[in-house]
Amino acid sequence: MTKWTPRHEAPEPLEGPVVATITGGTILWFVLFLAQLPFYGWFQDHGHLWWLWTCLAGGGLGLIGVWYVRKRDAAIKRHAAGTDEVR
Repeated sequence: MTKWTPRHEAPEPLEGPVVATITGGTILWFVLFLAQLPFYGWFQDHGHLWWLWTCLAGGGLGLIGVWYVRKRDAAIKRHAAGTDEVR
């Protein structure tokens, strides 16, 4: 088991524009859904209807993701503001 134990400390996680990234991905899923919607009949005839519903599910899950990362970002900012006041 010692061969799987890390020998050094893990680096800090990278923080980037998380809210913008998730929002952009969510918009992309909805755009893909809307772009495929006119071809509903073709997808149904060829057994690829799941492509359409995958895009809709990606957009729906993305909305949950946007809500989550906005709350997370606000909590991080609240914590940072509270820490600065204590110093």
